[in-house]
Amino acid sequence: MENTTKNSLHHVVIVGGGAGGLELATKLGDSLGRKGKALITLIDKSTTHVWKPLLHEIAAGSMNPEKHELVYLAQAHWHHFQFRLGSMDQLDRAKREISIAPHYDEDGVEVIPRRSFQYDTLIMAVGSTTNDFGVKGASEYAIALDTQEQAEKFHRRLHNALLRAQTQTVAVQAGQLEVVIVGAGATGVELSAELHNTTRELAAYGLDKIDVEHDIKISLIEAGERVLPALPAKLSNSVDIELKKLNVHVFTGERVTEVTNKGVFTHSGMFIPSALVVWAAGIKAPEFLREIDGLETNRINQLVVKRTLQTTLDDNVFAFGDCAACPMAGNEPERVGDNVPPRAQAAHQQASMLLKTIKNRVAGKTTLPEYTYRDYGSLVNLGRYTTVGNLMGSISGGSLFIEGMVARLMYKSLYKMHLMALHGFWCTALQTLSRIISRRTEAQVKLH
Repeated sequence: MENTTKNSLHHVVIVGGGAGGLELATKLGDSLGRKGKALITLIDKSTTHVWKPLLHEIAAGSMNPEKHELVYLAQAHWHHFQFRLGSMDQLDRAKREISIAPHYDEDGVEVIPRRSFQYDTLIMAVGSTTNDFGVKGASEYAIALDTQEQAEKFHRRLHNALLRAQTQTVAVQAGQLEVVIVGAGATGVELSAELHNTTRELAAYGLDKIDVEHDIKISLIEAGERVLPALPAKLSNSVDIELKKLNVHVFTGERVTEVTNKGVFTHSGMFIPSALVVWAAGIKAPEFLREIDGLETNRINQLVVKRTLQTTLDDNVFAFGDCAACPMAGNEPERVGDNVPPRAQAAHQQASMLLKTIKNRVAGKTTLPEYTYRDYGSLVNLGRYTTVGNLMGSISGGSLFIEGMVARLMYKSLYKMHLMALHGFWCTALQTLSRIISRRTEAQVKLH
């Protein structure tokens, strides 16, 4: 067990350094940690953090991750919490103790042995992963975009495919430069538009043997009847029109039944040849959460929580974000479909509420706030082409459809809000200015 120097303090352990977990650790560190009122520990299996909604840009090559990643150790040092590298795999609720699996380097050499941490309050914020629903070949031949490593892996494959096509002596074969994206949710839609732009940008850098309009193809497959099935129909229709302008081949009402190294099969018998398949359909919480030490989970491994975000069977274990099944106000947690949707704005709201919750627990208060989801709308960014969205709330008394420059500015502001939660206003402003200046001397796409 790792020894902590301040073990008499209330120990808050946060597992998962995604947007919600990192924001919460930062805020708790700046308040309770800085004042010595609690010990805050953040645990994550990666050494750096990149905002997950940016992964499609990293995959397409329109964003260099090195300029946007945050080092957990540095953030912990600046904001009075401690960071530990590792992946949680066991929980002992009776001992209030979690176990972290050994950490190995790329050569398989153990760098960090198995460790255990005791907690007073445990907060699970491990997010979600793509759900391939057990489709044959999906895990082997398709790439998900759950992590920075996966996004970079896809970009390398795309870049290598373009280089191969440029230097080969035969004509481009069917499917060689076709990207198939399974799932037309926000990630799939945004990736398709971003790829349309970056593949043409990449080809412009000396790849003169590639006919971008003929050789490079992008297909989007959706099992539902329209793209963005979870969002309003007006927004979906607007996006569909824009995708067709970009010559993205959209197939709705098609369910993928098999993925091979040659392409994708659907339930109707259609085959789309492709050497580059991205799986962006469905989510599930990490497998290790399934009934971990008896905690209640649902069919997609989410921890079932009360509106206080406490798990149903242990008040000392909290969960929020995509890994939690939290009931909407007034609904019972077991009613399928009535849970808070797995969206970034929900995780941000829950992190803000948990800041108050943990302060109450550290102060010995038994009354905890309850979470009520507030839908502020949705924004979908189609790269440099357009941005569309709908705003919910008091502005219009209902839903207000927006698009173009206003929507794009609001979309960009979401990332800035995340950065300000981590670094504050002035640091974020200076970072933004620095990137604007340096971008004029850099290629608009990642060339390696």
